[in-house]
Amino acid sequence: MLVKRAEQAMVRAKSAALKSIGLTPSQYVALFELDQQSGITAATLARACLVTPQAMMILLKTMEQQGLITRSSHPRHPNVLELHMTEVGREALHTARERVDPIERRVYGAFSPKDLGTFREFLLRFIEAFGASDF
Repeated sequence: MLVKRAEQAMVRAKSAALKSIGLTPSQYVALFELDQQSGITAATLARACLVTPQAMMILLKTMEQQGLITRSSHPRHPNVLELHMTEVGREALHTARERVDPIERRVYGAFSPKDLGTFREFLLRFIEAFGASDF
C-alpha cells in the first residue's frame, strides 16, 4: 500500500503541474517517449507507457486532435502508422518538463545518492518478485 500511496502522491503533483498547460500525465509520458523514439508505432508506445493498446489509441486520438502528434504511413509498410511529435507537441513537452522537473528534483533531493541507489535496487527487487524483470 505504501508504494501505491507514493505513486499517487507523485501523480497528483504532476497532474496539478501539467493541468495548467492542458496535458495529462499519460500525455506527458507519451510525448516523452516519442521524443526518445520518433516514428514508433502505437503498439510500441503503449508498451513503453505501460498501457493497453486500446488505452493508447484513445490517448493518441486526443493528442492528435490537440495537434500534439501526427500519424503517418510507414514508407515500406503502408498498413503501419508511425507516430511523430509536432512542433506544438515539442513545445508542450518543453513546458511540461519545466513544470515536472522541479517536482522530481524535490523528491530526489529528499534522498542521498546512496539512498537513491538503494531505493532503485529495492524497487527492482520488488518488480522481480512478480516475475517482471524486464523493466
